[in-house]
Amino acid sequence: MVPLVGPAPAYADEVRNQQWHLSHLRVDAAWQHSTGEDTVVAVIDSGVDSDHPDLRGKVLPGIDLVDEGGDGHTDEVGHGTGVAALIAGHDDPAGVVGIAPGAKILPVRVLDQDNRYDDGSTVAKGLRWAVDHGARVANLSLGSAKHSADLADAIQYAYDHDVVVVACGGNVGVEKTDEIWYPASEPGVIAVTGLDQEGRFWKSSLHGPQSVVSAPAVKLVGARPGGYWKVQGTSFAAPMVSAAAALVRSHWPDMSAANVVNRLIRTARDKGPEGRDDRYGFGVVDPVGALTNPVASVRKNPLDITPPSRPPSAEWRSSPAAKQIVESDDSSAWWWIGFGGLGGVAVTVTAAAVLRRRREPATTTIPVPPTIWTSGR
Repeated sequence: MVPLVGPAPAYADEVRNQQWHLSHLRVDAAWQHSTGEDTVVAVIDSGVDSDHPDLRGKVLPGIDLVDEGGDGHTDEVGHGTGVAALIAGHDDPAGVVGIAPGAKILPVRVLDQDNRYDDGSTVAKGLRWAVDHGARVANLSLGSAKHSADLADAIQYAYDHDVVVVACGGNVGVEKTDEIWYPASEPGVIAVTGLDQEGRFWKSSLHGPQSVVSAPAVKLVGARPGGYWKVQGTSFAAPMVSAAAALVRSHWPDMSAANVVNRLIRTARDKGPEGRDDRYGFGVVDPVGALTNPVASVRKNPLDITPPSRPPSAEWRSSPAAKQIVESDDSSAWWWIGFGGLGGVAVTVTAAAVLRRRREPATTTIPVPPTIWTSGR
């Protein structure tokens, strides 16, 4: 066992100080207009730990589509909990604060203990359930190189019921594809690419004509059952965009999903080549701009079209492949902070969340950690 170092109370400042994305996205200024109060955001993921201090009282009764009879409040992986806290973590002096701290989380578990799903039909069922149970924004930090007709139908169901759908674009090296993952590549979905800590395009972020907006994706602090860890990947960029959508929906409760999407893309801060490009999409998501800039109204989701850079006959989707990917395994946990009494173990974990044959073993590398934090929280 590696010895503990440093005083236990140091964890609170350490966690908050590491949340660089808050200043990068000018979240304090956005909160002058909206905190996402009572907006329901579905986290369709590995479940959400409702007992985590950053999420207590924030998590609604959900559903578990992996273990029958569950309510989605159990997270064996930690991925969904991290996503949820980035969206709606409590705004208090310690821990992870979400970009929309007033929002509520609707947990929908579709990923198993290996952080994978077998086909898109489970995710589709989860999305439909979320729509029917009050979600106004749906976050899908998962993906595949394979198109799913069931999931496409469920996404259309969400549009028909005025729900904003956000998905991660995917990461280089997790699957043998250089195209945006599905469902991010489905027309109408806000496909999110990643930024590094300097605000530049993150080199491991998949990108293409389906890229819509970008958000911070590296050196992020994530909540997990029992503590915190550092994570990276477009899985964790997507919830920032979902949170921005929640801010807008709370500020203008009667605004249609199509206009929420339009507002997010029209107010994004342009990066790279002038105008929309395949790396940043329309630009970096800007919660302040989305809440304050004048934007003309639209009747239809402006993303629900074939991209102009593709011929009309081309499908706006990733090419089919045999494997399903879950975006969390872009997440590298550089350190972990445990709550009081549990102790903390800092590890580095990198594992590909790829759908494997049932008998094929997964591989995980856990180097000796340099530092450990514990908390008295």
